[in-house]
Amino acid sequence: MTSGAGNGRHDAASPVAARPSRGPLLIFDGDCRWCSAAAGYAARHLHHGERVVAWQSLGARGLSAVGLSREDASVAAWWVDGPGSRHRGHKAVGKALVATGGWRRCAGALALVPPTSWIAAGAYRVIVRTRSRLPGGTPACRAGR
Repeated sequence: MTSGAGNGRHDAASPVAARPSRGPLLIFDGDCRWCSAAAGYAARHLHHGERVVAWQSLGARGLSAVGLSREDASVAAWWVDGPGSRHRGHKAVGKALVATGGWRRCAGALALVPPTSWIAAGAYRVIVRTRSRLPGGTPACRAGR
């Protein structure tokens, strides 16, 4: 998986991607073009050592190093920001947005606290179910494949 951002921050072949224990990490489905595009957007706006990596590039060993299984990673995005500190789905998106700063920090914070987090959770579920039909979506984006 190469970065669409041109900065190599989520380049599967990079040595950075092979070391999942350093700094915050956004893990996404690299087989889904829509997810890859969203991850590329995040990578372009993260500037403090955060990394964006397709779960497929981490493999079982890399996922295990951050406390995830292939099954965990295949069903949702994850934000890992420390030992034992993992955030799934809309919370992962919220944490990534907070880390990007600017106006996105506010949007991310809203995704993390009730009652707006309830809306974010519902929106995330809808996106996961329909991502194959979103712009850039492919059959590989289908949930439950």
